[in-house]
Amino acid sequence: MIAPLAGTVERPRSLAAALDALAPGPAPARLLAGGTDLMVEVHAGRSRPERVVDLSLVAELRGIRRGAAGTWIGAATTCTDLLADAELARELPLLRDVALQFAAPQIRNRATVGGNLATASPAGDLAPALLVLDAVVHLRSLRGAREVPLAAFFTGYRRHAGAPDELIEAVFVPARPAGERAAFAKAGTRAAQSIAKVNVALSMVARDGRIDRLAGAAGAVADRPVRLPSLQTLVGTAPSPPALLAAATAAARSDCAPIDDVRSTAQYRRHALQRLLAALLAALLREA
Repeated sequence: MIAPLAGTVERPRSLAAALDALAPGPAPARLLAGGTDLMVEVHAGRSRPERVVDLSLVAELRGIRRGAAGTWIGAATTCTDLLADAELARELPLLRDVALQFAAPQIRNRATVGGNLATASPAGDLAPALLVLDAVVHLRSLRGAREVPLAAFFTGYRRHAGAPDELIEAVFVPARPAGERAAFAKAGTRAAQSIAKVNVALSMVARDGRIDRLAGAAGAVADRPVRLPSLQTLVGTAPSPPALLAAATAAARSDCAPIDDVRSTAQYRRHALQRLLAALLAALLREA
């Protein structure tokens, strides 16, 4: 993975050593986790970092821990790790659903939770799911640690709130409310190895057809992953199919700002988001 890199490569074996390597210096450092983004840039000639800090040997950044307050997922935990954790599948099935639809097995073996967020791609698959789960990003540097709600973490196209000397240590997902149902869907050109044209995640608590709690988020429909506040009109109601469609339509029109690019058009993205939302809303209500 690191052979094509022209600059220096540092391979710290502890979190403390990794933070030391990120301290301000004459040349900025690029982090290498799974390499599924950085190495594509290097091979394509779009990036020639002078210094690379490879985090693959930092065991403290990997693993899943649980407590009464919620679940702590280390930044270097891979999508394959998410799929292999049976307890996670019971507690946070939404993350398993995302991991199953995340590229192909070879990429899942490398792609990390922290890396997927740190690239700040508008089309990242994990971001919408973690947004509806109210995830919090744990950042760390030599200056100390801080927490940033994921909803405030993304600041623009491939930009986030982390400082150059900070790394993502973990993502924390608060304990889920009783009766929560969640779902994820994406539109792409093929099932594997395809960047999403649109992806969407929903979390719902409902009883007897009445929605008590609802959160939605989408990717590839703005310059960053976004929440879908228009769906809140459904909370406190027992919506009919036309009401679900109306809320999905409002979200596709008002909560996003898609663009035309080589993968799709803005018009298609709005239409796909509306259709995916309406289908997922109906499916979650049926389950509840």
